[in-house]
Amino acid sequence: QVQLVESGGGLVQAGGSLRLSCAASGSIFSISMGWFRQAPGKQRDLVATVASDGNTNYGDSVKGRFTISRDNAKNTVYLQMNSLKPEDTAVYYCNAFVVGSRGPANYWGQGTQVTVSS
Repeated sequence: QVQLVESGGGLVQAGGSLRLSCAASGSIFSISMGWFRQAPGKQRDLVATVASDGNTNYGDSVKGRFTISRDNAKNTVYLQMNSLKPEDTAVYYCNAFVVGSRGPANYWGQGTQVTVSS
């Protein structure tokens, strides 16, 4: 079993910045991690992912503003969000695809609210 603990959400004015963190713990051989977000009444969308080899992928709406990074020693992923816009308001979910002692599995964090005021 793998646990994901998220932190860093909150309220910020448009143009501001926030940094999200997600730490994974448990039996982990390799892990790819990322962030998705879901606004009220909308589907859950990709924000950014970083694979176990360091390759990154971003959703079109956040390219150039958000940066994903990871600390392999801590199994932690970070999302630096700059130039935030009201349309970035959503619940942000950490996601991890883990290869562990029981084989591969996909995990989600509990979600953290990000609210950007205009």
